[in-house]
Amino acid sequence: EIDGYFSCWTNPLKKGYSGVATFSLEKPLNVLYAMGIDQFDKEGRMLVTEFEHFILFNVYFPNGRSGEARLKYKLDFCECFLRFLERIKQESKKPVILCGDLNTAHKEIDLAKPEKYNNVSGFLPEERKWIDKFISKGMIDSFRIFNSGPGYYTWWDQKVRARERGEGWRLDYFFIDSRLKKNIINALIHSDIYGSDHCPVEVIIRF
Repeated sequence: EIDGYFSCWTNPLKKGYSGVATFSLEKPLNVLYAMGIDQFDKEGRMLVTEFEHFILFNVYFPNGRSGEARLKYKLDFCECFLRFLERIKQESKKPVILCGDLNTAHKEIDLAKPEKYNNVSGFLPEERKWIDKFISKGMIDSFRIFNSGPGYYTWWDQKVRARERGEGWRLDYFFIDSRLKKNIINALIHSDIYGSDHCPVEVIIRF
């Protein structure tokens, strides 16, 4: 609990494995903790908080690197999540924002050595095509509005000291409903902040 903030957390079945939290100065109008699909909900990977001007989806997407079964789990999660988001968007009529670790680098410029990882989960064609599909539903990669070039990363493999060599991946995003494009002031990656194998990402939106 942080003084002055409203907080909500997911409660994953396997402690210490996954989960997300959202902190806000304003109390959300509504909070959803699950999609209603047990195989995904038990990992506590999603929080939905509704505010006056938008609905925020805070999501930690699965990692698909541990084998074919886990890759299938990730891709199934992505498809179910997209249907869930579209349903919420239609029911509420409000613009949506997706933030979180998608565990996928979208384009070649989103990782340091794309030719090395063509057959590795996190950069597989089917994973990248899902992001294309998601964007086609009216979502904008907010960071790319302001930064079009390579060299911007949010995750580095600590086991091989990748951060020291500048060999990272951009896995963490703020995707913004196109209806809010005029409200986006800036989008930032804080790669100077340490303490994790990821670094913080930020978007500034004004109403």
